[in-house]
Amino acid sequence: MKRPSTDLFTDGGQAGRLMAELDWAGTPLGPVVGWSQSLRSAVRIVLSSRYPMLLLWGPDFTQLYNDAYAALIGDKHPAALGDDVRVTLAEGWDVLGPLIQEAMATGVASWVPALRLLLERAGYREEAYFSVSHAPARDDDGRTVGVLTVCSEVTEQVVGERRLRLLRDLSLRGDGRTVDVDATCARLVDAIGGHPLDVPFAAIYLRDGEVLRRTACVGGPPGQTTVLGALPDAVDLAAPGPVARAWGLLDAARGRLVEVTGLAELLPLPAGPWDDPALVALALPLPSAAEDQPPGVLLAGVSPNRHLDEAYRSFYQLLVQQVAVAVGNAREYEQERRRAEALAELDRVKTNFFTNVSHEFRTPLTLMLGPLADALADSTAPLPPAQRERVETAWRNATRLLTLVNSLLTFSSLEAGRARSDARVVDLAALTAELAGVFRAAVERAGLTLDVDCPPLPRPVTVDPVNWERIVTNLLSNALKYTFIGRIRVAMDADDDEVRLTVADTGIGIADQDLPKLFERFHRVQGARSRSHEGTGIGLALVRELARLERGDVRVTSQVGVGTTFTVALPWSTARPTAVTWPARDGRGDAAHAAVQDALSWLTEPTGGVAEPAAVSGPGTDELAGARILVADDNSDMRAYLSRLLTSQGWRVRSVTDGQRALDAIHNEPPDLVLTDVMMPVLDGFDLVRRLRADPATRALPVLVLSARAGEEASVAGLSLGADDYLVKPFAAVELIARIRAAIRRARAAAGGPPEATGRVIDEGQPAGNGSPVGDGRPVGGLPPAVNGPPSSAGVPAAAPLAESAYASPPALTDSPSAPTTPTEGSATPTEGSANGSADATSVVPPADTGGAVDVRWTYPSAPTSASAMRRDVRRVLGSLDVDPDVLEDLLLATSEAVNNAVEHAQRPSRPEVRVRLRVGDGVVRISVRDFGTWRDRRPAMDRGRGALLMNAYGDVRMVSTGEGTTVTIERRLADPA
Repeated sequence: MKRPSTDLFTDGGQAGRLMAELDWAGTPLGPVVGWSQSLRSAVRIVLSSRYPMLLLWGPDFTQLYNDAYAALIGDKHPAALGDDVRVTLAEGWDVLGPLIQEAMATGVASWVPALRLLLERAGYREEAYFSVSHAPARDDDGRTVGVLTVCSEVTEQVVGERRLRLLRDLSLRGDGRTVDVDATCARLVDAIGGHPLDVPFAAIYLRDGEVLRRTACVGGPPGQTTVLGALPDAVDLAAPGPVARAWGLLDAARGRLVEVTGLAELLPLPAGPWDDPALVALALPLPSAAEDQPPGVLLAGVSPNRHLDEAYRSFYQLLVQQVAVAVGNAREYEQERRRAEALAELDRVKTNFFTNVSHEFRTPLTLMLGPLADALADSTAPLPPAQRERVETAWRNATRLLTLVNSLLTFSSLEAGRARSDARVVDLAALTAELAGVFRAAVERAGLTLDVDCPPLPRPVTVDPVNWERIVTNLLSNALKYTFIGRIRVAMDADDDEVRLTVADTGIGIADQDLPKLFERFHRVQGARSRSHEGTGIGLALVRELARLERGDVRVTSQVGVGTTFTVALPWSTARPTAVTWPARDGRGDAAHAAVQDALSWLTEPTGGVAEPAAVSGPGTDELAGARILVADDNSDMRAYLSRLLTSQGWRVRSVTDGQRALDAIHNEPPDLVLTDVMMPVLDGFDLVRRLRADPATRALPVLVLSARAGEEASVAGLSLGADDYLVKPFAAVELIARIRAAIRRARAAAGGPPEATGRVIDEGQPAGNGSPVGDGRPVGGLPPAVNGPPSSAGVPAAAPLAESAYASPPALTDSPSAPTTPTEGSATPTEGSANGSADATSVVPPADTGGAVDVRWTYPSAPTSASAMRRDVRRVLGSLDVDPDVLEDLLLATSEAVNNAVEHAQRPSRPEVRVRLRVGDGVVRISVRDFGTWRDRRPAMDRGRGALLMNAYGDVRMVSTGEGTTVTIERRLADPA
């Protein structure tokens, strides 16, 4: 049987065993045998509980507790057993004492959640949090003689939630939407400064080249500059000082986390809840893709009242990541803002440029339109019919140009915010009906019905009539352009809120994905069927801007295949500005009439017949007389002009409005040449070329592309598809005629046409391999017999001529340019065709002494069209030899550069021609290009620096230049296509 004194502590765990061994007689409670039943019962409750419990008994607050409570007080256990709690928890008694004394005095229990308490249980002054309940403990007589304390530690929850709030504040304040990076850093440290218990001080350093600059910092008592004075403003990473090294900034700038100790000497800063001196700081590199080159460093103090454990370190890692993200976002936002400012400035400059240029256009346009109108109206000296037709064409297109200039001026003024509304009281329904009536003839000519329903409005409307005219005109032009069957309806109506203009059509409709972009400037619905591809792309954007200028707006509904409805709404409440009193602007009705004239040009269909050639005076020796030309262009004036120009050369011309009709006409009656625009409805010019080259029946058909799209990219795109030539509008009539003649002659020569259709060639009497250009005659050398007939590769698309290079530096000689030019006996007489800008090879018979090797020569006029002719000839010869297609294209590009250079750089040539020699033997292709002028350097402004690069990239290039001319030789092995 156990002693009664020890039975009390049985099953009390480690704390019970310690209590059983304790000499209680030496405590204020006395021997256990003398304890009251109430005390015994309270001790049993404490020891049997797994929840932290502390029993304070008697006036000396003697402590009795269980194992769970022993874990809370750390190093103070087991000395606290039987001792006075005021001694054990002396550092926290100022907080605990009032709660305990209140429970004993009042006999009422208390509950305090998350009570902050200072503890020295782990060797330092620790910030801890407990949820505590104090209940009175009574003796056998019912008197309150002690307190039963039940508690649980919530330090990790409280500190964790506090740190999460800091991270949340950082994310909110570091969203990158501030003015610049410095402002973002200031907001970040301001957020950090609101949580000094976790981060006593902080500073953000950002890298600026090889310097770390302090961007922002926070910490210390308000109004003091302790932190600012202790931290360096900038750190030269190449030569850091002792202060920067002491703070660990150099290592942190190289991507390493540094724990800075001895902080009391560097920065005597009170921190934590009880102003203990900060002892440790962390220098953390801002995370980035380049670990050894972080964009900056976060220097952060550590609380002296929290152990720098794994959780605390993880918090700092999250903290520095938030700072890095915020700084990165701010930098991106700042860069985007700078780009936006640059674009805005560019847009402003562009708008000013358009405005200035548009104004400058008006003077020459006035001087064009005035004399043209006078000439047309002159009854005393009337124009002959042919001249009147030409002048009317010029007047119509000058008027169209003026309309475009006015549209650009209006749009640039709207974008710049300088546009105004000359609002006047008008009968809006009558004005709208009048403007719609201007379009009636054009609409009915298109086979459509125009419905106008504009009843009188309940009251007059104050609006700018010129702006309203542009709105109505653009909407009607758009409806006519995209409507092929059915009707166009113009209606006006009003209610108590707004007055509405509705323009509805039964046209092709607009897909849902295109509706949001419909009113964006320069936006075009790709692949949409239309009457014409002409237009600036600002019509609907102008409608919206003008509607908003009149304090209204425009909306659209559409369904593909059903039609489109535009509604312009002018609210009565906001669209009633005071009418102006100054004189009205001139030009009312001009926009509508110009738009109708433009629309009528879409509706002018070719007759479908062939324009017969005009009578040509002079000797009838033109071998191209009667050639058939097919013209494809959606502009009626351009079709009429080209028809007049080409029929004057004795050619038969058929005109169509788009690429699809051109294909149909070609299949019905193949022409000798196709002359096509690029931008056309239904099927554009590039697609037309693509289809012609894909069809074996039309693969060799010559195609000349006309386009207003200038620039190397456009011409290369056309030529790479297989077009024979590319001419940019505006063009000279004589140049167009020359190019057409050259293209037809090349095609006839490639097809084995009559000799009179061939160009100028070289004499065959010169021995192969000499390397000297020889006299005029037929081509020389050993081509296989297959070359004599129509080659299968005649229709392969020619490579694009690139004419913007300089010659490569001259190394060794290959073909001597100074060799004498000696016509041999029996040489053919050159034909007159060479003067037209082409030289075409006829059939070639391999000489007996070549052993099957190829040696062919051509002579071309010194003209821009020669490169195109050369490509066709070289392609025909090498294509028949099964040369690798990549090698062939490389050689064509390099040789085009050489020919273009010969044409452009030969000064004062003794002969206005370029000679090309092609030799194939022993697995090597050699092409020589010779001119007969003195060579000159190309000015940097004339050379983009790519010509020599192209030639050297595609073959071994050698050049020799003498007083008699320059020869460039390009050599390439057949087995090396790379």
